[in-house]
Amino acid sequence: MDRQKHVDRASREGKADSAAGRTAEHRTVPADKPQSGTAGAGEVRPTRWWKVASTWAAADQQIKAAGIGAQTVGAGQPASVPAAQAAQDAEALAEAAAVLAAGGTVAFPTETVYGLGADARNTKAVEAIFAAKGRPSDNPLIVHIASMSQLEGLVTEVNETARKLMEAFWPGPLTLVLPAAPGAVSPRVTAGLDTVGVRMPAHDVALRLIAAAGCPVAGPSANRSGRPSPTLASHVGEDLSGRIDGIVDGGPTGVGLESTVVEAGRDGTVTVLRPGGITAEQIARVTGAGVKLDAALREAGGGADSPAPRAPGMKYTHYAPQGVMRIVSGAADRVAARIQAELAAASARGEKTGVLAFDERLPSYRADCSLSLGSETELAAAAHRLYAALRRFDECGVTYILAESCPEEGLGAAVMNRLLKAAGHRVIDAGE
Repeated sequence: MDRQKHVDRASREGKADSAAGRTAEHRTVPADKPQSGTAGAGEVRPTRWWKVASTWAAADQQIKAAGIGAQTVGAGQPASVPAAQAAQDAEALAEAAAVLAAGGTVAFPTETVYGLGADARNTKAVEAIFAAKGRPSDNPLIVHIASMSQLEGLVTEVNETARKLMEAFWPGPLTLVLPAAPGAVSPRVTAGLDTVGVRMPAHDVALRLIAAAGCPVAGPSANRSGRPSPTLASHVGEDLSGRIDGIVDGGPTGVGLESTVVEAGRDGTVTVLRPGGITAEQIARVTGAGVKLDAALREAGGGADSPAPRAPGMKYTHYAPQGVMRIVSGAADRVAARIQAELAAASARGEKTGVLAFDERLPSYRADCSLSLGSETELAAAAHRLYAALRRFDECGVTYILAESCPEEGLGAAVMNRLLKAAGHRVIDAGE
């Protein structure tokens, strides 16, 4: 079954689920006992939890293995779901969609990370996203859609370059920054800009939920601002239970890093505002023109005087573990020697140490918590493992973390972008 048929089917099923109007079985986190503590000055609420099986299991596995986004979606056959399970999933999605339609906040799975959704047109609902995450108000949100028809009225123009990218990579981990139609979404979504980032996720649970809700869904990552993004529903619960209305648990995500965010010029050039699951090399092959990285990607950013970001993930420290983190770059042998020396020094001063490294050198390090990024020849594994590893360091109480760098080519550009953000752009140069 091809990709468009998957999307059309998801849209139809989502609408049917919404019409069903039945109450699904779910579990609720009591408001007086949120997993991540109270929301401080914000509202504390019971968080509902719905378990829903993905029917795109084969395609999701291909995404996970290849890390190349929509070009693999639809290549496999839908997973077989027993009739009773399918009915229960339909009920769960109908209930979650009703929460979104009523102005609530619901976390949901995508092929990248879990997102925290709200009706993008509803300012009060969007403000609940910012409150739950503790997100800076000048950081724009990405809007998720379930069908191409939802672009109508949402944006004023889709140029030929943007259309080529949509055809190649949607549904998938690519966000296009497009001119926003006046009044189409809440001004809190665009953070005062005249553009809006839009994408169609390559996950059937997300597509069915959005279609059933009947609205474009604003959806940043479902974590507290600055924390590692969630790749499991349990990660969402750790950060946001008691702060949001519901969590749709669709199992582990595939790619593991957020979408690539780009601006597509009429002349065919594309500017990458945030690297992600679709690489610059893949984009260039589709457009046949140049792809450039936005200058802000090389800057630490985050200062109060910094300009407002044009896309999520550009300005502030993101994805950070609780311990101090440094990236070590340089020749492989020098990196290994420097990391081991730094770990020994940190241990001597009483730090609980952690190392995040590729399998080729991981056994040589001596740390309290050693975590693998997989082989340095297969960066899709590093992308998939990164955020869970950063959260694992927190679970182990690690106070000082060293991570190996990787070449900034292909998917390595996204991996390094997230590592640098997590470390606050603090890099140790081990030399060549």
